[in-house]
Amino acid sequence: MGDPFDDLNPPPRLMMGPGPINADPRVERAMAMPLLGQFDPAFTEYMNEVMALYRGVFQTENRWTLLVDGTARAGIEACLVSMIEPGDVVLVPIFGRFGHLMCEISRRCGADVRSIETDWGTVFPLERIEAAIKQHQPKVVAMVHGDTSTTMAQPLDGVGAICRAHDALLYCDATATLSGMDLPVDAWQIDAVSAGLQKCLAGPPGSAPVTVNARVEAKVLRRKHIEQGIAPPDAEPGDGPIIRSNYLDLPMLMDYWSEKRLNHHTEATSMLYAARECARIALKEGLPARFARHAVASRAMTAGLRAMGLALFGDQANKMANVTGVVIPEVVEGEAVRSGLLEDFGIEIGTSFGPLAGKIWRIGTMGYNCRKQNVLLCLGALEATLRRNGFTAPAGAGVDAAMAVYDEDGG
Repeated sequence: MGDPFDDLNPPPRLMMGPGPINADPRVERAMAMPLLGQFDPAFTEYMNEVMALYRGVFQTENRWTLLVDGTARAGIEACLVSMIEPGDVVLVPIFGRFGHLMCEISRRCGADVRSIETDWGTVFPLERIEAAIKQHQPKVVAMVHGDTSTTMAQPLDGVGAICRAHDALLYCDATATLSGMDLPVDAWQIDAVSAGLQKCLAGPPGSAPVTVNARVEAKVLRRKHIEQGIAPPDAEPGDGPIIRSNYLDLPMLMDYWSEKRLNHHTEATSMLYAARECARIALKEGLPARFARHAVASRAMTAGLRAMGLALFGDQANKMANVTGVVIPEVVEGEAVRSGLLEDFGIEIGTSFGPLAGKIWRIGTMGYNCRKQNVLLCLGALEATLRRNGFTAPAGAGVDAAMAVYDEDGG
């Protein structure tokens, strides 16, 4: 342990794992802006701007598009604990670690959880999801868009329409994909979505953008119970069961973010600044250009890894654009390679969980780090580290293959 009275001086890292990643310097500068009181008119105007900006990021007209203070998991829990009434049937299609998380949280909400599973490295065909919805008749379908544990992205177009046909609400965790892959919330009829800043949005962990539509609003307002001490005299509780979390109670958060400004908690000022800047940067770049930047980095990274003689993990037709799974060669020790990359080059890549622990590395190309120079640096450093650990790739082949992809793309 170092001296806790020394200056805080983290070592420089290029974080090329599945997240968090290096924050955009503009976001870090925004976090250094002066604090304001939570009801200062200048600050409440920033809150309004955040709502408007994230409607653009989520590609939605939803009125209730706001921030939950906490990491991405706080957004997941705010949606599920508010949407799920005890006894509700909740269907969770599991294709990685975070599907299991959906089940865990739903059970804690008192849900009757039903799940379907597919092998890690694959996703569900639409027909199988539809069959499960018909069989279980859930009140809520909870799905992950991109599961970084397997590096797979579940196609969602069409799922919302099936849910509507069977009177189910569709919740989606887009923590790992928002602004890096297309997610048109309204066009795909997704009822509730939550995310985090620390991946494609190029911010720090600690704020969870959330959007919910009128279908979700109607369900959660049935459960509205304003806490004593802030409730106005004419407040009427909803006729549904009380939401089991105070901090993550969507109806109270709606009152806080609405014109009522009903005091619920103290907004995390610096994190709101960060979230605002993340969204501003994304929309200024333009979502189509941003999606294309992540897609070309994915093609370059995968071309480079293959040229080095490495095998990619999972169904590449459904690979996330911003995270790549690499099968660890049998001749090397996976953690030794990760440690060498970090110690010698200051580059971090990830391992995985559960059945994939010790079997794959996960390399992220997302947000601010999703740039040509970082792809090339990572491939070059990985080649050198592999060679030091007993796996010899063709010299320079990875970087050359990635360069060829960028040349082909014009950049």
